[in-house]
Amino acid sequence: MADTQRPLSPHLQIYKRQVQMMTSIVHRATGIALAVGSLVVVAGLIHLAAGEESFNHFRSVAGSPVGMILLLGWSWALFYHLCNGIRHLIQDAGVGYEIPQFVRSSWLSVAGSIVLTALVWAYVLMQGGAA
Repeated sequence: MADTQRPLSPHLQIYKRQVQMMTSIVHRATGIALAVGSLVVVAGLIHLAAGEESFNHFRSVAGSPVGMILLLGWSWALFYHLCNGIRHLIQDAGVGYEIPQFVRSSWLSVAGSIVLTALVWAYVLMQGGAA
């Protein structure tokens, strides 16, 4: 193999973190979180099918402080993935590739997911709780 004097690819440490880079990483992470959270939904359905006592145990775990934090995080992941997916669909149509529009749409995805999560949780808590 020939010995070339080409430089190695730069590492992430030299890149300035930008919102576009972070939204891409978070989009992938929320996809994984949604897949894992779907297993919890399936577990809830299994407990529901197993009977009232089993489902009440599941509800007590889901209604615990740790369970509520996980539910909140899972619902935010759902809304973030949704908002960012819509952003990608719009970009697939060829719109929003200029840098200012790209940055704006990235921030809109973050803000939209937070607003939607807050609205849903406000509604759920006003109706008597999450679990």
